[in-house]
Parts: sequence; structure tokens; C-alpha cells
Amino acid sequence: MEWITNVLREHPELAIFLTLALGFKIGKIKIGNFSLGVVTSVLLVGVIIGQLDIQVGGPLKSVFFLLFLFAIGYKVGPQFFRGLKKDGLPQVYFAVCLCVVCLAVTWILAKIMGYNAGEAAGLLSGAQTISAVIGVASDTIQNLDISRSAQQNMINIIPVAYAVTYIFGTAGSAWILGSIGPRMLGGIDKVKQACRDLESQMGGNDKADEPGFMNADRPVVFRAYRIENSWFGNGQTVKQLEEHFQHEGKRLFVERMRQDGKIVNDIAPEQLIRLGDEVVLSGRREYAIGEEDWIGKEVIDDPLLDFPVEVLPVLVTHSAFEGQNLGDIRQQGFMHGVSVRRIRRSGVNIPVLNGTTIDAGDTLELVGLSREVEAAAKELGCPDRPTNITDMVFVSLGILLGGLFGAIAIRLGGIPISLSTSGGALIAGLVFGWLRSRHPNYGQIPESSLWVLNNVGLNMFIAVVGISAGPSFVKGFAEIGPMMFLIGAIATSIPLLIGVLLAKYVFHFHPALVLGCTAGARTTTAALGAIEEAVGSETPALGYTITYAVGNTLLIIWGVVIVLLCS
Repeated sequence: MEWITNVLREHPELAIFLTLALGFKIGKIKIGNFSLGVVTSVLLVGVIIGQLDIQVGGPLKSVFFLLFLFAIGYKVGPQFFRGLKKDGLPQVYFAVCLCVVCLAVTWILAKIMGYNAGEAAGLLSGAQTISAVIGVASDTIQNLDISRSAQQNMINIIPVAYAVTYIFGTAGSAWILGSIGPRMLGGIDKVKQACRDLESQMGGNDKADEPGFMNADRPVVFRAYRIENSWFGNGQTVKQLEEHFQHEGKRLFVERMRQDGKIVNDIAPEQLIRLGDEVVLSGRREYAIGEEDWIGKEVIDDPLLDFPVEVLPVLVTHSAFEGQNLGDIRQQGFMHGVSVRRIRRSGVNIPVLNGTTIDAGDTLELVGLSREVEAAAKELGCPDRPTNITDMVFVSLGILLGGLFGAIAIRLGGIPISLSTSGGALIAGLVFGWLRSRHPNYGQIPESSLWVLNNVGLNMFIAVVGISAGPSFVKGFAEIGPMMFLIGAIATSIPLLIGVLLAKYVFHFHPALVLGCTAGARTTTAALGAIEEAVGSETPALGYTITYAVGNTLLIIWGVVIVLLCS
């Protein structure tokens, strides 16, 4: 053990990776529905390893934190600026109001309890589950006109307060919005009915969009049937068959057929279909279910079904389709033979319904024959094919420019006020993420790389924080622990309850969106999952994306504000 301790002291980088390994492992352990979460686990493991008195020097902590903040901004940038448009403003105003409530409640509680700037920042960070406040507040404290030792004491207490309050901040938020929230809206059954009503309004007569047919990723299928229905009589054209499906509310397309024993690859609208022919129909699985009862028996014809199908994510950039409903886009000629399997907005899956409004920066996952999917991609925007390459020029330049902007300080009453380099990196991420949604030919960050920047960037920073604060953590925990937990629970609960009331009575949001908007403004993804599970619908996610983009930005900036208010 002595040898291991000495090695970790001489090579603190190894201590960081040990912290990450144990923290990620422990963070995934669940007891029932409860888990510590990766960030809290990494922090606590770092604190334990920090008891070995390991010194981590250099700018390592700041480098990874800047990467994390830029990635956060990049991810939500399109929705942040999308919210500034007229139809998104109500959700923006709501998010701003709730974030102000979060700050005000935290500040008032900190003043009542006599907390210093570090304790207040930790309370804000944990109770509102915004881990980035740890770094932003630490940067701001370092600019205060106080002694170095006083600065360090405040910085060391931030992770203590965060660890104490984060557990209820996460689990409590999910419980409040998943259980108490629906009761405040008239009961869980009423909220479920509101979700069904909204789905019905957005889906029109499309049977596949009824709640009973909803599923996670809306898979698209290709199935072969033998023509046996007398409706075909002496023959019906491909166009007539597809129009018949459309009249029935189903988007099914004829992709291939076997006629007189021969496979026909190039299907023309005038192609005649006769009794005894075999046809391959494509469409979402919900459309294809039951066709055996009408068109004829499903057949297993391997040669007929042996053809390539492309799944292509497409970034919507063309302004002609921005703000249009998915149902209207589906009616475009270039969408013939193309199905939408999934829609992702700021990393969140949203319902694939005819009434879903498509925003610039959304990613539509298209499925169909390669030539049809490629044609649709050109009309909608730009193919966003998976890649392993990250545009590091884009990332590095963004962080540099953001950091320079954030470093600009204005002195008010002798106090230097600035966003700090971390706040600047966040703002740069927002702008660069928005630019990428408009000009997708540059600035690509693959989803896997974005995950690394988000998770490894944040947790590398948290690991260093935990190791550095380790020696003073136990003492600080003993001093503020029990009471801080109670204050944190209050700081978590009051804004959420006020948020539900604001969304319902002041902003008059649709009942299906109230809880999603509240979860988004408080940036609590765990609560969104609890809400969707409780109501049995994905519709709350429609209120999550814009409010999340605004809330994530403001709550991080509040790390600067809370320090200045309490200093």
C-alpha cells in the first residue's frame, strides 16, 4: 500500500484515472430506482483518494472544464437561438423566470443560514443539479479581493455542499415532477389524457400516431406479401395502391415486386400489379401490421427481400422546412418511399408525430432505398453521416475566442465582474453550435466525441476537484452536512413547485407540456425520464428542449452571480 500511495503522489495523473474508473463504476450501481450518479460518485471517490494528500498541479482541471462547457453550449446552441423566435419566446420567458426563482431561493436561504460565497455556490450547484457551477464559481472566487487562504477555503467548501445537496437535487426532482407534479395538474389520469389529446391533435387521423402504437424508435420494416385480394381484379397500378394506403392513413410504399417469376427492381408509378404477384412494402412497422388480412399472405422470399436499405441521419438546415409540421414534410414528393424513424433535438428524442414542428438543427433519421433517401436528404438539408473525425480547429478556436471574451472584466464598486473563461467557453459553444446547424459542412463533432467532451471533460474536472478538496472535505462535511442537506431539499423543492404553478396558471402551457417545460428549465434529465414513465408518453419532451437550452445557460452563469451576491 505504501508503494501504491507513493506512486500516486509522484504520478497524480494515475490517481485521476483511478478516480474515474471507480467513480464511473459506482455511479452506475442502482438500488431500486436510486443511484448516486456518475458525477457525485467521481467526486466522492476523488475525496477518498484525496486523503492520501495527492497534489494535482497545472491547468489540467481548467482544460477539461472548458472542453465540457463548450460541448454543452454546442449541443444546445440551435435550440437556444431557436427559442428567441416568436413561437419559442413563451418557453424562453418561462425558463428565465424559473431560473431567477432558483437563484433567488438559493440566495435567500444562503443569507438566512449565513453561508459564505463557496457554501452558497455549492448549494446552488447541488440543489439545482448543475455541476458546472462548481467550476464557474471557483473561477469567480479567485477574482475576489480577499486573501488567498480565504479564497481556497471557499473553493474547498463548494464540492462539500454540492455532494450533500446533489442527491436530493436529482432524486427529489424526479419524485416531485413525476409524482407530485401530475397531482398539481389534476391527477395522473388527467395528465395522461392531455398527452393522448395532444398526440391526437398532432397526429391527425394517422393511426400509427395513436398512443397504443407508440414505441421508442419507430422501426421501419420491409415486408413481402402475395397479392390475393379481389380488389386488384384485372390489375391496379403502384400509384393506385399507394394512394389507397394513403386514404387509409398509412404511408406504405411499393419498393420491389416479383411478377411472372421475375424480380422487378425499378418500380414505376404506372407499374401494374396483378393477382398472384408478390410485392415488397416499406413503412413504419405500425403501418404494415395487419396488411396480411387485406392484401394477402405474407411470404418469406429471400431473393426478393435481398436489397440494400439506407438509414441516414439528416440535419435540417433548409429554411423552407423550418417551422413546418412533419406531416406536411411527409407529403412532399421527395419523401416518396422515405420513412422517418426518429427525430432528435439537442440530443433528446421527440415524438414522431404528424404535428411535430421541425426546427433548424433537428436530426431526422430517414430510412429507405439509397437513391430515395439521398434525394430527400438534399432537399431537407445535409446528411449527417456517422464519422470518427472531430473538427478540432472549430473546437479549439471556439474555446479560445470564448475564453478571451469571458476574460474581459468590468469593475463595479471595486469588484471585477466577468463571465470568466469558463462562462466565455459556454457562450462560444452556444454560438458555434448554432453556426454548425446553419452551415453543417464544417464544425462536426460526432456524437461519440460529444459524449467524451461532456462526460469525460466534466468528470475529469470533478475528479481533480475531489482529490484537491479531499484533505478538507471531511471537516467541512462535519460542519455543514446535516443542515445543508435539509436546506438543499428546500432549495430543490420550492422552485420546482413554483415552476409547475407558473407553467399552468401564468404561461398557460398545454398540460402535456407543463412538466416537461419545468424539467427542462431546471435541466433535470432524470426528471424528464420519470415524467415520461409516469404519463406513458414522449410528448413532455416537446417542452423540454428550448427550456433546457435556456436553463442550462443561465444556471451556469448563476455560478458567477451567486458568488457576487454573497461576497
